[in-house]
Amino acid sequence: MIESIFNHRSIRKYKSIALEKELLDFVLLAATRASTTGNMQLYSIVVTQDQDVKEQLLGCHFNQEMVKEAPVVLTFCADINRFNKWCEISKAKPAYDNFLFFFTAAIDALLAAQNACIAAEEKELGICYLGTTIYLADKIIEVLSLPKGVVPITTVVMGYPDEKPGLTDRLPLKAIVHDDCYKDYSDQLIRELFAEKENMDLYKDFIKENEVETLAQVFTEKRYKKSDNLHFSNAFLQVIEKQGFMNNE
Repeated sequence: MIESIFNHRSIRKYKSIALEKELLDFVLLAATRASTTGNMQLYSIVVTQDQDVKEQLLGCHFNQEMVKEAPVVLTFCADINRFNKWCEISKAKPAYDNFLFFFTAAIDALLAAQNACIAAEEKELGICYLGTTIYLADKIIEVLSLPKGVVPITTVVMGYPDEKPGLTDRLPLKAIVHDDCYKDYSDQLIRELFAEKENMDLYKDFIKENEVETLAQVFTEKRYKKSDNLHFSNAFLQVIEKQGFMNNE
């Protein structure tokens, strides 16, 4: 699977071919083999193939067409509901209705998601993560009938690719890796680390299209604005509290 990892592409166009049950089960089983805190497996995967449900999810992901075009939509959820119920019928008092275990369950869900994606790509399927999941989590909870104790964390669309985009650029290894201890970045090093990205035609076009001066401004002023960040942050905090994860007592 190493080749699959190094050739990862985000696929946004899919052939209208259903996934075979055996293939889908292989991907889902791979997800369950991911590392997990205490072997508690504090996550659930909602597999959506019904077109009507996908249509309902479309608006939850800002109308990205791949949500309804991909044959499978996987919603990975932080889930203490199942474990809590097991505790309650086993004469044990669950203690997981807090932020620590929301974060723990979210990590479990993301690890499972990545396992699923690697397995899918190994079988020549295409995948794309949808970061929009936590923006409109309350709407997804409603569509998927998620009970208290369950919060959607990420969504993956999956199917047979109908495109082959180029590899997405990445920062050099020296930008990411710190030996022994974290070594903060000088202004000069930051310029060096981002120079290749900033000089790519793709990103130069981004700057022109967004009518800004620098690539960084595309992110701060257009794509991920502070006002939007605060709005969706507050909304998501309300979701995790409503779903029973913010008990401070």
